[in-house]
Amino acid sequence: MTPELGLIEGRFGRIWDAAERSHVVRTLATAGYGFYHYGPKADRSLRRDWRRSHDRVATATLGRLSAEVRGAGMRFGIALTPVGSTHPFDAATRADLTRRVAELDAIGIDDLAILFDDLRGDMPDLAARQAEVVDFCAGLTRATRVYTCPTYYSDDPVLDLVFGARPADYLHTLGRALDPAIQVYWTGEEVCARAIEPAHLRRVTDELGRPVCLWDNWPVNDGSRMSRFLHLRAFTGRSADAAPYLSGHAINPALQAQLGCIPALTLPMVYAQGRDYAYRKAFDDAAQQLLGRAFASALREDLPALQDVGLERLGARAERLRARYHAIDHSAAREIVRWLDGNDLMTDDEVQTQ
Repeated sequence: MTPELGLIEGRFGRIWDAAERSHVVRTLATAGYGFYHYGPKADRSLRRDWRRSHDRVATATLGRLSAEVRGAGMRFGIALTPVGSTHPFDAATRADLTRRVAELDAIGIDDLAILFDDLRGDMPDLAARQAEVVDFCAGLTRATRVYTCPTYYSDDPVLDLVFGARPADYLHTLGRALDPAIQVYWTGEEVCARAIEPAHLRRVTDELGRPVCLWDNWPVNDGSRMSRFLHLRAFTGRSADAAPYLSGHAINPALQAQLGCIPALTLPMVYAQGRDYAYRKAFDDAAQQLLGRAFASALREDLPALQDVGLERLGARAERLRARYHAIDHSAAREIVRWLDGNDLMTDDEVQTQ
């Protein structure tokens, strides 16, 4: 049993260009992915400045993306993070939400996601207020599915440290307040979960009163720390036994569109192969499919340096790697060179202002 697979483009950092996104759409659609949710943190009209409409150029770009995703056989969704909408949820906020949801509908969406991730959470009646906003938007949209992401989207205590202590019974209250049709994103026991076990998902499902849609933070590598590493390895710590507790399983992608498709192609294998899944073989199969045998062999040899050592500790190896991949005429090789040149590194300030 395989849950519906998808991608939630919900990371910080550089927004992909049209060619990068097209490659991802084609690759994932061919692999059996069912949905694509657009919501990069750097798109200010969906987050910091959500009340401000996209300009004509951005609207046209999103319209083309919608057509491309749907043409590939996947559902297309847009994620809106209405910062400050819950306190107060007043007439002005309702008017702005009504206008923005109508604009997103006009672009052409199958799914609407209302996100509250990475926002302050130590506010009165947080779960009830968030449910009110989500249900209000669900009543407006022509989208046939509505998703939300809680402020506390993981058990990870780092969320309490950064965004304030989570309210008592937050998940239980949110789940009972939301319409049963709303799907809820969840990342697992940690923000970037090393493993997502069925027992954990069973507990969260009981609290929310519904299966969760995993927001899986692999192979994402945004932020000051993670952008120093390329996340290339196949999925580990995920089990086909989790499927009964999931309404869907979405990956949050890496900064590198082409390279990130390697681990993306291994997720369907997790569910299709079950106990026969082996992550090293999965990497080999996916890399060879996307890159060809010779390039894939080189990448496997360099995996420890690229993924485990990281850019700032490569030392003299960096020049050897740069020469190796500069000689390969492939867009994924150019992504490696770009990373080695420091062009995908992020800062804490970049994250805090998106």
